Amino acid sequence: MFLVLATILLIFFCKEDPRLKGIELEVSFSETPLTDRLFTDVEYLWRTRKDFKRMDRDRAVFVHFWHGSNLIVYDNHRPEIPTSQWEPGKEYLYSRRIYIPQFMDELDPEFKGTESLRLSIGFSFPEDETGHSLKKIYERRLKVFPPPPDTPEIVYDNGWYGFEIDADTHLKRWRWTAQEASCIIDNPRRDALLVIRGGVRKDILDRQKVIFRIDGMTLDEFIPEKSHFEKSYRIEKEKLGEKDKFLLTITTDQTHIPARVFAGSGDNRELGVQIAFIYFR
Repeated sequence: MFLVLATILLIFFCKEDPRLKGIELEVSFSETPLTDRLFTDVEYLWRTRKDFKRMDRDRAVFVHFWHGSNLIVYDNHRPEIPTSQWEPGKEYLYSRRIYIPQFMDELDPEFKGTESLRLSIGFSFPEDETGHSLKKIYERRLKVFPPPPDTPEIVYDNGWYGFEIDADTHLKRWRWTAQEASCIIDNPRRDALLVIRGGVRKDILDRQKVIFRIDGMTLDEFIPEKSHFEKSYRIEKEKLGEKDKFLLTITTDQTHIPARVFAGSGDNRELGVQIAFIYFR
């Protein structure tokens, strides 16, 4: 069941912005309560009233989660049914999966047990002559809790490089692995969900293979069809053994060194796979 957090009915008069007239949005989440370090589905239910004016072209939706002045999650996207095809008196429903990264500091003396995120949603009008291309139609404060006490801790052990950020890429934020990288993860002694989102440079290594192993036993091996991938696995507790921790390794059969591929690059790292996040709960 999805928890409906809010329904905002937005009636815009022509003097404000006729392009957004007659649109209603309901947003819900598949997990409750919300926490950081959480993988959750966001459901969008758009409704158009009879006074809705059809959009002149396909519009992108911006979805921003703000913690104070920090944009910690954004899931800008285009609806499954293009907005230029929306008609009055209709409903358009779809869901998208997001990952809320760790942003709370539970050891901070001023931490009060919860934090607040501001969720802002709207449409993009990049050609707007006013210079304000993002038109917000939905805003909501979300209360976010720390993860449950039994949430397994993930320690990035050997074979990892530092975080990199590029807002113009699909992954937005990631860490490169070497040819092999490992994580030490708490054994929850129960069935759990493992999700790994990452990417490869198919423009450099088109047939690069990625292998996931748990305590040396192969969980999966695949050649990504695109430059990015997301893999989900239901891990049965029997596969994790009786030890307090287990080892997750990410290996690839091919690597590249940017300095040998790109003219003028001084990057001599041996790079394997991009990993945006690993989720285990």
